[in-house]
Amino acid sequence: MSLEMRIADLESRLAFQDDTIQTLNDILVEQQRLVDRLQLQVTALARRQEELLSQFGSNEDEAPPPHY
Repeated sequence: MSLEMRIADLESRLAFQDDTIQTLNDILVEQQRLVDRLQLQVTALARRQEELLSQFGSNEDEAPPPHY
């Protein structure tokens, strides 16, 4: 294999690797946005659950019904 062919092959591989890295980076950025959004939703749901529990109280404090 000639030197020119080897260099052309390496340049081709480098271009492919650059494209692959950029694609992976784009996917990673999008996934991080999704994770951030999901974390906000989980935090909001946990806060809402705490509010509902404080409004209605906990059933653990109640005595069992008289027929027990």
